[in-house]
Amino acid sequence: MSEPAAVLDDLHRESEELDRLVASLEPARWAEPTPAAGWTIAHQIAHLAWTDRAAHLAATDAAGFAAEVEKALAAPGSFVDDGAAEGAALPPGELLAGWRLGRERLLRALREAPAGARFPWYGPPMSAASMATARLMETWAHGQDVADALGVHRPPTPRLAQIARLGVRTRDFAFGVHGLTPPAEPFRVELHGPDGTTTAFGPEDAPQRVTGPLLDFALLVTQRAHPEDLGLRAEGADAGQWLRIAQAFAGPPGPGRAPGTRAPGPGRAPGTRARGAAGPGTAGA
Repeated sequence: MSEPAAVLDDLHRESEELDRLVASLEPARWAEPTPAAGWTIAHQIAHLAWTDRAAHLAATDAAGFAAEVEKALAAPGSFVDDGAAEGAALPPGELLAGWRLGRERLLRALREAPAGARFPWYGPPMSAASMATARLMETWAHGQDVADALGVHRPPTPRLAQIARLGVRTRDFAFGVHGLTPPAEPFRVELHGPDGTTTAFGPEDAPQRVTGPLLDFALLVTQRAHPEDLGLRAEGADAGQWLRIAQAFAGPPGPGRAPGTRAPGPGRAPGTRARGAAGPGTAGA
C-alpha cells in the first residue's frame, strides 16, 4: 500500500503536468478530438473534474455520495459520458478553473482524512491512498489522451510505478469482470523504468510472468494501447490472458484501443504477441 502523503504528492504533480498542457491552448483547440471516440480535449478535462468532485463528495459526505451512486445506477451506460459532455459544454476557461478548484479540494480532503478512513466508491470502499492512486491513474490516462491529441511526447516519470501497483492489484478484478476465474497463484511482474530501475511485484520464482517497460504496462492497464503495440512479454497462459483483459479502472470492461494505433517507443518491439497466450486476443482498492 502506498503512503497517502507520497501518492497525494504524485497526484498533485501529475495534475500540474496536465494543466501545463492545456492552460495555454486557444479555446478552439479544446474541441479537438482525442483517441477516445467521441471525446474532445474538453471532454477529457471535464471527466477528470467530474470524477474529482465525486471523489471529494465520497470523502466528505457519504450520504450525498450515495445519492450520486443512485443516479449512476439509473443510467449505468451513460452517466460517465453525460458528466463529461456537461462539463465539455462550458467555456474552456470556466472548465479549467473548475477542474483546478475541484482537484485542490479533493487533495485537501484526502490529506486531512483520519488515518484508516475508508470512503464509499462505485466499486469497493477505498482508503485515502487508494483513492489518490485511482485519481493519479485516471489523471495520467486521460492526460495521455490529451497529449496524443496535441502530438506531445510526455517523458515517463517514476509516478508510473503507482499506476503499475494498481494494475497488479486489480488483476483478479480484471478476470472477474470478464466472467473468468482469477488464477490462484500470484504472478511475477518486472517492469523496467526509463532510468534503469526495476519495479517488481510477486514471487521471483513464479512461473506466470510479465516483463517489459514500465510505461507500456501503464498504457496496458489503462487501456491506452493494444497489447500488440507494446513491448510486454508474458510467460504462461494465464499471464498471456491477463495482458488481453487487464484494466486498472472500476466498471465494465473497456473497449480498449485497436492494434496498430500507437507507434512503439524506444526499446519497444512492434506487433509483439504475449508468449503463452491461448489465442488472439480502479477497482479492487
